[in-house]
Amino acid sequence: MDNEWQLWPHLQGLLIGAATFLIIGFFHPLVIKAEYYWGTRSRWAFLALGVAGITASLAVENQTLSSLCGVTAFSALWSIREIKQQEERVRKGWFPRNPKRKYPFNQ
Repeated sequence: MDNEWQLWPHLQGLLIGAATFLIIGFFHPLVIKAEYYWGTRSRWAFLALGVAGITASLAVENQTLSSLCGVTAFSALWSIREIKQQEERVRKGWFPRNPKRKYPFNQ
């Protein structure tokens, strides 16, 4: 039984890679929507999510789950930067403005 090839350790890398792809893909439209509805104030939510993800990554013993928590945490932290860049893309007219919100570059 000890000499048998184990499938799970070999699939962990593929699982983490695919999940990373999906997590990053999830954060892209999330940043767009967050900037549209809440503007740069949404950075605080991404900061909180990032800190929670780091905490979870350190607390979880399962290596795969810990890795996914870490990927989510750093995707959230990266989104803080992306929110400001998204605001700039809206200012340039590349993305629609929320008509119910005041923008700092309109004043």
